[in-house]
Amino acid sequence: MSLLDLANRHIDEIEAIRRDIHANPELGFEEVRTSALIAGKLRDWGIETHEKVGNTGVVGVVRGRRAGAGAIGLRADMDALALCEQNTLGHASTVRGRMHACGHDGHTAMLLGAAQALAENPDFEGTVHLIFQPAEEGRGGALAMLEAQLFERFPCDRIFGMHTMPALPLGQFGIRSQAMMAASGRWQVRFNGTGGHGGAYPHLSTDLSVVLAHFILGLQSTVSRNVAPTDPATLSVGHIGAGDPEAMNVIPAELRISGTMRAFSDEVQALLEKRLREHAQHAAATEGASVHVKCWWNSVPLVNDPDATRNAIRAAHDVVGLQAVNPEQAPLTGGDDFAFFARKRPGAFMLIGNGLGKGDGQGDVHTPYYDFNDKALPLGIAYWLSVVNKELGGTLGAA
Repeated sequence: MSLLDLANRHIDEIEAIRRDIHANPELGFEEVRTSALIAGKLRDWGIETHEKVGNTGVVGVVRGRRAGAGAIGLRADMDALALCEQNTLGHASTVRGRMHACGHDGHTAMLLGAAQALAENPDFEGTVHLIFQPAEEGRGGALAMLEAQLFERFPCDRIFGMHTMPALPLGQFGIRSQAMMAASGRWQVRFNGTGGHGGAYPHLSTDLSVVLAHFILGLQSTVSRNVAPTDPATLSVGHIGAGDPEAMNVIPAELRISGTMRAFSDEVQALLEKRLREHAQHAAATEGASVHVKCWWNSVPLVNDPDATRNAIRAAHDVVGLQAVNPEQAPLTGGDDFAFFARKRPGAFMLIGNGLGKGDGQGDVHTPYYDFNDKALPLGIAYWLSVVNKELGGTLGAA
């Protein structure tokens, strides 16, 4: 029985689980229903199960039937996004303002499928830790699990992750050694002034619109003039708020602006934060306003370990063949807090093709039209089983 045969044995059940999770999305650290579903399935399959690892996190432990001291971690994220789904699917979100728009429902289902197959066929050496992580979308789930002593309680020699990639066709995988994904940061700036009458007494007011203009123009010169051309970086504005649209003759006394920043090194992270603060302070000073700046990073640069990456590539080859695996995937400015795990243990983060379109099984991530492609489920399950073979001397799917 091949790896794909093993992956397809219970695929109808796994697909039903994926669609159930999609229909019942929960934000980070609110995954009470999802965690209970995962824990219940693991226990049904006879897998040692640990709940509340980092708040709503779940860890399953499968030990191989052959002697061995090695141990690896396979990680999937569980949380949804604050987004209103626009798909008219039978399994569309039933919770307004909540949606699985980044494939975490598929990630969870694929790892559950691998868990079921491993429980039925523990033909490997050592231990597999199945790590179901909460709150990947900016709420600190990986750090919460690490603070809960994840690797002390569940020792791992290496850690592996996987993420859907709509830009990759179904049936293809992509990865690269070293820096693969960016550190993902957020920032908020609040400018305060006197406010005033924009028609009668603008000269007596602190005009925060002028402050804003100086700030945005300065901010957009940071990447082009302060970051080396060979270092990818992003600094973008995502929200601006001030005043009242019904009070068009009032200069607001407070203005808030926020956005995101991305970098592939600690040095560029520090530079972006430094220049953002300097531009905010300089812009405020031009009009005599006060300013408060807050910056934080949801993830660090995701750096794949070369040896773990080689095994990940070999594992994917065994599922889809040599030509369907890109070992030189272009770096992505998207971030993932798997990067925190990869700083603690050698790790490899694989991308799995989803296909790009609209509707059932299609769409781009972080949009209201995304849906995980269920045809990718057996491919992802088979990949996890193949990783176990490469890392722990398994013979899963051997003829």
